[in-house]
Amino acid sequence: MTQRAHQQPTRRHRNQQDRPIEWAQPTKNDNPPAPLEFRCNTCGHKEPTTTRQPACSECGGLWDLDFTPPKFDANRIDMAEWSQFRYRDFMALEGETWRGISMGEGMTPIVRFNDDILLKMDYFMPTLSFKDRGAAALIAHCKAIGVDAVVQDSSGNAGNSVAAYCGRAGIDCEIFVPEGTSPKKIAMIEAHGARVNVVPGSRDHCAQVCRDKVASEGIYYANHVYNPFFYEGTKAYIYETFEQLGRIPENVLIPVGNGTLFLGAIAALEHLLASGAIDEMPQIIAVQSEYCDPLLQAAAHRSPNPEQLTPRPTIAEGIAIGEPMRGHQILALARKHNIRFIHALEGEILAARAELAAQGIYCEHTTAANLAAYRQYVREYGPTPDCLITMCGAGLKSDH
Repeated sequence: MTQRAHQQPTRRHRNQQDRPIEWAQPTKNDNPPAPLEFRCNTCGHKEPTTTRQPACSECGGLWDLDFTPPKFDANRIDMAEWSQFRYRDFMALEGETWRGISMGEGMTPIVRFNDDILLKMDYFMPTLSFKDRGAAALIAHCKAIGVDAVVQDSSGNAGNSVAAYCGRAGIDCEIFVPEGTSPKKIAMIEAHGARVNVVPGSRDHCAQVCRDKVASEGIYYANHVYNPFFYEGTKAYIYETFEQLGRIPENVLIPVGNGTLFLGAIAALEHLLASGAIDEMPQIIAVQSEYCDPLLQAAAHRSPNPEQLTPRPTIAEGIAIGEPMRGHQILALARKHNIRFIHALEGEILAARAELAAQGIYCEHTTAANLAAYRQYVREYGPTPDCLITMCGAGLKSDH
């Protein structure tokens, strides 16, 4: 039986118990925010966030947001808003369009799995995956700048999420998915009113086919890798954890394919650290599939760029990314924060899924890979208590 998490004392928080922080009422900020800009993470070129260019027009580099959140302050959390947008003072948002887009995403519970593991139940979301965090923020941006049609490529969850929020926003949506994507994910995408293109070949090839359409037709690329507004949503994963527990666990395990949760989580942790809300970064454990591990291999070889490899078929489809477009950025953060990469062994994923299901947690295969990777991490590094693991996708979507 699962139960609400309670803290075992740690070396950093010996006298503190897990509990929601008693926040004061939010303070009012009467100063209008400055217009937001994209900044190329390769050449530094800037453009207004109203641009329809999916990447830098000067060099083709990917956009980052030129945004520094205010110092983390509990008084700036909107206690009256029961969604991830209660943290909006720390997120790059344009106006109030999020109010008509949000479906209450976020605020997912944390439950204790055993003495060492806390589970953040991020499949308790409108489309049953953590991708709703980023999609809500991204589509709020699209609505704010007047986008009326988007395309996106996905292994399933991000496409489903973007399709759902586009349906809510009244934005035309077309999703590209690779062959082998769960039929149930495809059915959900279509139910939201989006058109689905199933592309033969790998996940990376699917992405290129979609980008070719963007280049030839000029349709807005609402992509969870290219567009940094997506990461503004995934930052809330950490803000929520900090509010719920009153601390950050010593170990935080994150699956990494394209790095959408990873990049948002690191940004939020760096923000908490710079604000003095936490004393040090937790140990980040980055999970890659045994059959698709370009970042793990690069980290092992001290390479600044992902290794070139041919992915093998894996049931952990959500992290089967052979060419992560922000791989250089992910690896730089891994070096900066001494992040460890670990394999999810293919032969142990189904057993991990059954172990979770036996405690009432029915997750998809990619999510079960997180527990399989945790077991491998313990074998390599020893006992690993006080570890937060995301339950990022529901099982009903991946039964195929």
